[in-house]
Amino acid sequence: MSQRPAQRPARHARPRRSWPWLLMCAIAIVAVLTAAAFVYVGDGAGGTEGDPGGPAPPPPSLAGPPEERRWPVWGVTHTQYSADGNRPRADGPARELLSAQPLVQNQHIMGWGALNPEPSPGRHDFKVLDQRLKLMADTGATPVITLCCAPDWMKGGRSGRTDWSKLEVAPLRRHFGDFARLAATVARRYPHVRHYLVWNEFKGFWNDEERRWDYEGYTELYNRVYTALKEVDPKIQVGGPYIPMDSSVTGDRSKVSGPWGSVDPRVVDAIEYWHRHKKGADFVAVDGSSVSEDRGAVPSDFGAVAKFGAITRWLRELTDLPVWWAEWYVEPTGAGWSEARRTAVHAAAMMEMAAGGVRAAPYWNPQTADGDSCHGCVWRPDTGEPMPMAALLREFARWFPDGTRLDDVEVSSRDVRALAQPRRLVVVNTRDAETRATVDGRDLTLAPYEIRWLPRTT
Repeated sequence: MSQRPAQRPARHARPRRSWPWLLMCAIAIVAVLTAAAFVYVGDGAGGTEGDPGGPAPPPPSLAGPPEERRWPVWGVTHTQYSADGNRPRADGPARELLSAQPLVQNQHIMGWGALNPEPSPGRHDFKVLDQRLKLMADTGATPVITLCCAPDWMKGGRSGRTDWSKLEVAPLRRHFGDFARLAATVARRYPHVRHYLVWNEFKGFWNDEERRWDYEGYTELYNRVYTALKEVDPKIQVGGPYIPMDSSVTGDRSKVSGPWGSVDPRVVDAIEYWHRHKKGADFVAVDGSSVSEDRGAVPSDFGAVAKFGAITRWLRELTDLPVWWAEWYVEPTGAGWSEARRTAVHAAAMMEMAAGGVRAAPYWNPQTADGDSCHGCVWRPDTGEPMPMAALLREFARWFPDGTRLDDVEVSSRDVRALAQPRRLVVVNTRDAETRATVDGRDLTLAPYEIRWLPRTT
């Protein structure tokens, strides 16, 4: 579970928040196997603030995606475990799966599979980040980098040390420039990457005294990073504020509301402040769950996903920038859903986002280290075989990339959802029972929670 201030409103717990012990175990193993790479860390004497250190090691030679293809919209965010060489039996099939259809693939610069990129000022360690970017290039990804999190020395910690329990601490204001320089170093190292998210979920940016988000601090950091990236290459696309769209049913109402509840007014304030005071942006990014903070999924699991469409439409009214859902979740904590139900609700959420005009929506892939049970994963950890989310992401990326024209489609049953484009139709049964419906002029009998893709003729 993420660390959060006592006065901050409780948030819906998300599956990935088990990262600290997984991350620390993995880091310990890596440290043993690659101890030589950390000699300079030692007792913290590898650098002091202001020490320019040595140059970063040579960057890998990585090919970018073909320029002519359509932006896929859908994809994955890599987390602690992925297909980057640690599990030979599963990595090959998982790489083939990722290569089967061009996807957006996102990686953080520190944490969630990546080590500390700058343990001491001016001394860089990009070995693991290089591996992740190589995986993305080898599988034909449209690459995205999330600029989070910050080395310890930028947030009051000891130079040369990494305390993973403090991963979610924001850099101190006096180090905003240092973080911006790190972002620029990353951008120069991976020139084929054209899209950057600035920070993650406002981590560390909470004003305890005023019980609201520290949107002034985040926006200052964002502007420093934005400027640094544009100086590297004006074509780089930069976005924020990547804030969690927490909502409740019984809490204070805001201008972004619906049957699913209301977005916390303090979140709305933070987005509007960033929008007014940002130096520039190429897209606006948010994240969140369809599940409310106080009443679960309202009015139902499938009804709650309307939140994604409503927020997307509000953001498109606020700004003409493309809208990204940097993370998105649909399952209540401990719900114990079947894989069929889980995938069906995700499909309904993707329909809402597509209909709302979302530009990007990478799926947070909760891969585990091993075992044959990995709820909501894209592939099986033990074999690399695709799980149901793999087919869902692949088909949405194939048939609903950016700019796809959506067609109205008639559906006879309120228990069935459908999304159509001129050549393809996807249908979802929202019931845990066989359901009959006429969809787009066809009589269908759908199994419980079935997702069916059908050709169309126009």
